Amino acid sequence: TISSAFIFARAQSSTTMPSSQPQKSTSVGKLFEFQSQLPKLPVPALSETLPKYLSTVEPLLSKDEFAQTKNLVEKFGQSSQGQELQRRLEARAAEPGRANWLEEWWNDLSYMGYRDPVTPYVSYFYTYKDDKLRRKPTQRAAAIVRAAWAFRAQVASGELAPEMVRTTPLCSYSYNYMFNATRIPKRPSDIEATYDLGANQHITVARNNQFFTLELVHDGQLLSAAEIESQLDRIVERADSTAAVPVGVLTSDNRDLWADNYELLAQASPQNAQTLEKLQSSAFLLCLDDTKPVTREECHRTYWHGNGSNRWFDKSLQFIVCDNAKAGFLGEHSSMDGTPTCRLNDYVLDQTLNNKVDLGSTNVRADLSEPEALRFVTPPTVVRAIEQAAGRFSKVIGQHQLRVLQYEAFGKDEIKKLGFSPDGFVQMAIQLGYFKMYGKSRATYEAAATRKFLHGRTETCRSVSNESVAFCRAFEDNAQGVQDKLAALQAAVKTHGAYAKACSEGKGVDRHLLGLRLVLRAGEEKPEIFQDPAYARSCHWNLSTSQLSSEHFEGWGFSEVVPDGYGIAYTIRKDALIFHIAAMQNEFGLNSDHLAHYIKEAATEMRATVLAAKLAAAPKL
Repeated sequence: TISSAFIFARAQSSTTMPSSQPQKSTSVGKLFEFQSQLPKLPVPALSETLPKYLSTVEPLLSKDEFAQTKNLVEKFGQSSQGQELQRRLEARAAEPGRANWLEEWWNDLSYMGYRDPVTPYVSYFYTYKDDKLRRKPTQRAAAIVRAAWAFRAQVASGELAPEMVRTTPLCSYSYNYMFNATRIPKRPSDIEATYDLGANQHITVARNNQFFTLELVHDGQLLSAAEIESQLDRIVERADSTAAVPVGVLTSDNRDLWADNYELLAQASPQNAQTLEKLQSSAFLLCLDDTKPVTREECHRTYWHGNGSNRWFDKSLQFIVCDNAKAGFLGEHSSMDGTPTCRLNDYVLDQTLNNKVDLGSTNVRADLSEPEALRFVTPPTVVRAIEQAAGRFSKVIGQHQLRVLQYEAFGKDEIKKLGFSPDGFVQMAIQLGYFKMYGKSRATYEAAATRKFLHGRTETCRSVSNESVAFCRAFEDNAQGVQDKLAALQAAVKTHGAYAKACSEGKGVDRHLLGLRLVLRAGEEKPEIFQDPAYARSCHWNLSTSQLSSEHFEGWGFSEVVPDGYGIAYTIRKDALIFHIAAMQNEFGLNSDHLAHYIKEAATEMRATVLAAKLAAAPKL
């Protein structure tokens, strides 16, 4: 979450935020055919945002608190300062050549300027279903590489169709940051580097905390799956027969510390700078882990953070295959949200699990060169930095708890039969589960995509409403009949759906209010609306939630965003609901196991109540 102090420090220290452009844009072909037609992210009117904001804070406040907040909000809306900040924001949005008024601010404040470690706090992961056709880990890895390379070829040529929501195209700009891309640590704000896809046809393979370059094109021909598997076998044999200083753990560190150590590493030897360039320019990372995770929690932890060393957390894409052929994916979040990588991974799994992938010839060419080991020179100063980073990684990961709830009683199909939006129904299950555990509702963030706009990313869908609180109270009140409970659930889901739709249209409240804060100039008084404790409370995300769904996923996940909150990533499959519930182990007494229990209880009660209400309303024979 972005603190108010951080916002104003960043806004007033510099008028120009860092931004990155693709080193060589791949913006050609079908994938980008609608870019010139996409509308720009709107700046809502104050008369739209302020009443909507009040409706989202009311359920979090007492009557007296709400009366005070309402007075401040109305005062701001009528003030000359409010009008002037709105005018500045509208002027920024209208500037010639500016694709998106929020883009630079958001990328810096939420990602590039954010200093906590990207893992576990920023990156996200997917857990794959098992591949019954490929039990050998390097065999599965080779098939994944071939499928991912086929997708990459479509991106490079522009032949990939743009994503659509019904008939509305979504922005494809972030595909420029999918392959051959990396985040690079800098003070005070990181940068994103991209590399030419045609000139860099290699991947980086990690094994036993060591890195290798694998060229995927030999004599002008793409390596077959059999050849990739053979090369991966050679890498495993070499890596497992030796040990190396685990340089990769440096990427798990606080970004300022990593920025300093990045310079230390690069300056330790000219060879290190070359090694960094080769690693960073690769199409993606393939991590061959020597672990054999079994339980859902073990798998989620493997793909979320692993041992901290057999990764390069700055790379945009990391495919992970374990020694028991379990597999998953880790995505770096700064320049690309989850929907494009969800599409990529769904494609990879559809191709491999359903045996559609083109594996190429079964022959292995005898003249394939040995994969190149990427060696770092590690003098004592670098070794000491690595040891310290490893200690901090272990401490941060040790402070986190995780529970995976695999709820198999029903899924998307049943929820639709009950007459509800699947996402709205699951959001209310989370609300009710939290209410059962804590006896109250608290601020909840749900990511909503705004990619129908040029360079659009996300808006915050505020899931707590007066209707959601009334629904939670009704379900916890034994005096309420099933018809009343059903009506309360329907009202809550309807309100949630309306707010989510507004967010997708760029008409949420959080990004607009953020923009108004950021156009404030040095020395100007902060508006009272932003000094109001209710504002801070309403965007202190005790529940940070998001849905990404694929029938090929066994779940996905990310971390909490506040120390006293939970991070809940959920997947809605046809016949199951999967929740990844992460939280810190600290003085706030959070308990992911208990919250999982209550969410499961809530979902079961909701379905039972809807069925009972429908049965009671059915005509009697």
